[in-house]
Amino acid sequence: MDKKDNGIEIQIKVPNQTRYLSLIGQISENLIKGICPLSEKNESDANIINVVTTEAVVNAIKHANADDREMSVKIIIKVSDKELSIKVYDSGQGFDLDTIPTPDLISGSLDESGRGIFIIKSLMDSVVYKKANGGNILEMKKMLSC
Repeated sequence: MDKKDNGIEIQIKVPNQTRYLSLIGQISENLIKGICPLSEKNESDANIINVVTTEAVVNAIKHANADDREMSVKIIIKVSDKELSIKVYDSGQGFDLDTIPTPDLISGSLDESGRGIFIIKSLMDSVVYKKANGGNILEMKKMLSC
């Protein structure tokens, strides 16, 4: 962990396996709880961060890295009293974030395709996916009220 500008940065590299999802979600959730004073709003933010981090990492494992056990996923979480930034790095071909269809919530049949991105976009203030250094980065940001 690096402490910079009243904030913390954590870098995590995990094997490309879904068994680490709970750990990654808990780390991100506990980081918010450790930075922000305990309140109902901050408890909600911490839960949201757990969900979006887990969704982003599962997408990287299953889709970008195609469940290849030889690969890994890198996650960088930066948090201050004002903003949280989560970057998830993958080695896949990438995709256009804007072409992912919104799931049909009315019919009740939630197709798994696009559900994670829909959840992430719904819960975060900013979501960007871009190519970088031979791979891709999903960057998610949320303003905090610590």
